[in-house]
Amino acid sequence: MFRWLHNESANAQQQLKLASSFTLFTIIALWIDSVFFTTHYFDARQVTNVLAIGYFALLFRVSGVELRKLMLVMVVLSYIGELIFCKLLDMYAYRTSAIPLYVPFGHAIVYASGYILAHTRWAIYHENGLRKFFALFFIVLFLSVGVFLNDWFSLVFGALFFVLLRRKRWSNLYYFIALCVIFIELVGTYFGCWAWAGKTFGLIPAANPPMGAVFFYAGGDVLLAKIVSAWKN
Repeated sequence: MFRWLHNESANAQQQLKLASSFTLFTIIALWIDSVFFTTHYFDARQVTNVLAIGYFALLFRVSGVELRKLMLVMVVLSYIGELIFCKLLDMYAYRTSAIPLYVPFGHAIVYASGYILAHTRWAIYHENGLRKFFALFFIVLFLSVGVFLNDWFSLVFGALFFVLLRRKRWSNLYYFIALCVIFIELVGTYFGCWAWAGKTFGLIPAANPPMGAVFFYAGGDVLLAKIVSAWKN
């Protein structure tokens, strides 16, 4: 794998470094906005806001025109999504009543990181093998949380995730983004930055966080791609 990464262009290597640092950045940024940090030190959400916007700016600077457009539209689109899913449908709630400023920029960082990883030479070269691995991994994941955590949310929306993937010809892009989504959801809920409702729509049992949340990111990406396509035209 490292041989393939070494063959990437200089600009692509910068993108890859930032995308690969996504996990460490997520842990640090969300820990600063955590319940623990707020209780023992001070409410440092503004610090996390600055970090997220700064990281977004770095990714934006080293990205090509296509990814830049996707990132910009994602910021706006994700904020609208937050208003719908958080405020209107009450599917989850943040540590405070307000939607943090870092969230829409965080969505764009998640998307860009998955996008960059999916377009590395290594990922493209191993496309077929990765597709099979990812399919098995997510099937086991959705079934496991459904059975052991009574997470019907993930069973329902996990199935819809695969329906969407089928329409998108099983593109690995959605799998890479989904992995980034799962990571940030696990870290964010662990630190208490946000929490998912025990029952979605007051009806569907859900874990905190539900793995089926990846469906909404994938669905948002479909809308995102259409908006950017219209922008080009």
